[in-house]
Amino acid sequence: MVSRAILLCAMVFAQEPSAQPPYPPPGRLIDLGGWRLHLNCTGQGSGPTIVLEAGLGAFSVDWSLVQPRVATFGRVCSYDRAGSGWSDLGPRPRTMRQIVWELHALLEKAGEKPPFVVVGHSFGGALVRLYTTTYPSEVAGLVLVDSQHDDYVRLVNGKEVMASTLASGRSIPPVKTSDPLRESDIPAEARRQIGAMAGWNRSHANEPPRDRLPAEAQQMRAWATSQIKHSASNDNPYEGDELLEMQADRQKQPYPFGDRPLVVLTRGIPEFQGPNAGARNEARQKEQAELATRARAGKQIVSARSGHHIDLEDPDLVAQAVREVSALIKR
Repeated sequence: MVSRAILLCAMVFAQEPSAQPPYPPPGRLIDLGGWRLHLNCTGQGSGPTIVLEAGLGAFSVDWSLVQPRVATFGRVCSYDRAGSGWSDLGPRPRTMRQIVWELHALLEKAGEKPPFVVVGHSFGGALVRLYTTTYPSEVAGLVLVDSQHDDYVRLVNGKEVMASTLASGRSIPPVKTSDPLRESDIPAEARRQIGAMAGWNRSHANEPPRDRLPAEAQQMRAWATSQIKHSASNDNPYEGDELLEMQADRQKQPYPFGDRPLVVLTRGIPEFQGPNAGARNEARQKEQAELATRARAGKQIVSARSGHHIDLEDPDLVAQAVREVSALIKR
């Protein structure tokens, strides 16, 4: 009689996802120095190139409703951060500094010329703000789509804490331009744990509102989120320290984005539930309003029919904001 343990092992291996993506990358794979990132640029226009930065756990296909709309009036590029989608794993640790440098190197190696309009959703909003302060001459305008603020609430051991309180006090390491992580470098037990979650990840990859994505995008998300590289690329042990640094930098000048056009898109459907939901939702609204003050002419637009994923629930509004910002920029 076959033991229960053997049956469970057989089930895990039977559910193990293919190492090959379900379809080829629509864009190009560009080598940054031992690891390749996927960049997908479409459309043409006389204005600045628009660069799309997805949220945590998301990648280029999550822009499948926004990118075609923007491509009708401009050149627009989405990409997969290292370890996500079609991209290879990159060097560790996966700090925000590292991610921002990799995007800069990717655009440069691809021959995409600044200035750019940078568009960031959620965690991607923090990344494009950091990109702007790191490479100020390259960014001409910003659109923040229900963006993460300079700090946010995390759940740790069942308790809500501000992410910046998890700072280690260590110096943030410098950017690495070589020595990417390989899956074979990941301890066997960690790979086993990630593999055991593959089925769950696949089944939850396209929960609403991601069920609005095209069929191919959903298929790619189901594959990508179940890969070992995807889970291995979302760990930043210096996150708290970077958030503290971003907060400190914010205090140094009233308008860090100067005269750049800036549009902040904010969800209209409340995010939090529970006994303290009112206070938390109010605090988030204040944070979103504050983001709009970082440029002299920044403005906030609330999407009344959207939750966090305005890019999926109101893609026309995102495209409209990008068009508005692009129109204000002279090349």
